[in-house]
Amino acid sequence: MNAAFLIQFSYIFSGFCFILGLKMLGSPATARKGNIISAVGMVLATIATLFNNDIDQYKWIFAAVLLGTIVGGAAALMVEMTSMPEMVALLNGFGGVASLLVGWAEYTQKIQITNSIKTFDAVVIILAVLIGGLTLTGSLIAWAKLKDLSLGSFKISPALTFKGQKTFNILLLFTITFVALWFTKDPDLKNVFYFIIGLSALLGIMTVIPIGGADMPVVISLLNSYSGLAACAAGFIINNTILIVAGSMVGASGIILTSIMCKAMNRSLNNVLFSGFGSTSVGGKNKDVDGEANPISAQDCYYLLESANSVAVVPGYGLAVAQAQHAVRELGECLEANGTEVSYAIHPVAGRMPGHMNVLLAEADVPYDQLIEMDDINPVIESIDVVLVIGANDVVNPDAREDEDSPIYGMPIINVDHAKTVIVLKRSMSVGFAGIQNPLFFKENTRMLFGDAKGSANDLIAEFKG
Repeated sequence: MNAAFLIQFSYIFSGFCFILGLKMLGSPATARKGNIISAVGMVLATIATLFNNDIDQYKWIFAAVLLGTIVGGAAALMVEMTSMPEMVALLNGFGGVASLLVGWAEYTQKIQITNSIKTFDAVVIILAVLIGGLTLTGSLIAWAKLKDLSLGSFKISPALTFKGQKTFNILLLFTITFVALWFTKDPDLKNVFYFIIGLSALLGIMTVIPIGGADMPVVISLLNSYSGLAACAAGFIINNTILIVAGSMVGASGIILTSIMCKAMNRSLNNVLFSGFGSTSVGGKNKDVDGEANPISAQDCYYLLESANSVAVVPGYGLAVAQAQHAVRELGECLEANGTEVSYAIHPVAGRMPGHMNVLLAEADVPYDQLIEMDDINPVIESIDVVLVIGANDVVNPDAREDEDSPIYGMPIINVDHAKTVIVLKRSMSVGFAGIQNPLFFKENTRMLFGDAKGSANDLIAEFKG
């Protein structure tokens, strides 16, 4: 067996690891194992590639591997769970810029050596550069929105729209298409190639700035898909089978996940990308809500929980901000020791990235079989004695079901207001990421336990243990 056969066989086995790992990522119970299997496949594919006879500069490769290991390992250890969406956004961007650099390097090499490029090579180079540049700048804007960064008094996080924005974006797309076709006809035009890089970067910015923070789960999954498509194009550039396979899988799974996220919000991808949801000029009316909120003390909350036969916890981004996942898990254990049936109701777009709440609860070792999807909890929620809403807002807002003037009308929600009693753990009466008031807080069967979610959970734990 020669080296070429062993390399291709390793690629096939790596592809099998990717498929198996991706399948296992579909369940919280097997997600960690699936991630490890996929990582093993990637390590094997990388080692196999190093045996390629065309490689003669190993010192730079090993230096890059060492640097990437140090930076990536440190970032993974230091990142807080609340910053995980930002990290995912950056990783998508790094994937995009890697493909862009591969296309750029291959273009430069072909021009210098042969002074000509075949049409197919020109097409895949342009695709890698366009999608890679779009993914890089789009991911950086998504990162800035998630970090709630500001340029002086100018905030980046809201949906940023301006008059004629859609027209500008359409003209930008036409320009990119025209210039890309021009380049494929005459690839020797270096200035045109660099112009395309600039246009792709601008397209990424213009694609993400009109998207509000509430739509970030969709944006992150879409950018993840883009990074995969860029990697696939890069695979065609360097004729690497496993890069084509892996890129195709990431691209396809990202598109499927994006579709799932849009369905969870009852919105089309076009509406997410171009509606400017969350801006001051777009959306329905943010009506005033009649009534008064009913606050409750930790001690009175304990009495309700202590007498409950069933309790469902609905986590949201506030849970991540308060880093309360471990306290909530301990509270769940106290409830179970008291004979209460405990479950965790997960909304698909709760948090700032797909699966955000699943990641948080898994990190706190919450049993996987207690995680219940929205479609499974809603039919039985009327029989649940107490629902604890911890840091969630828009995903439990009954206006999505009842008020046709609401900007979130039609979005599937967890119908917590149908439970016998609702207890909301919240710092204040402030609105959620969608910027609208939640009438749930004023309903007769709702009680508000004000304070930091972690502190409130610890107070309840102390009541159980006392």
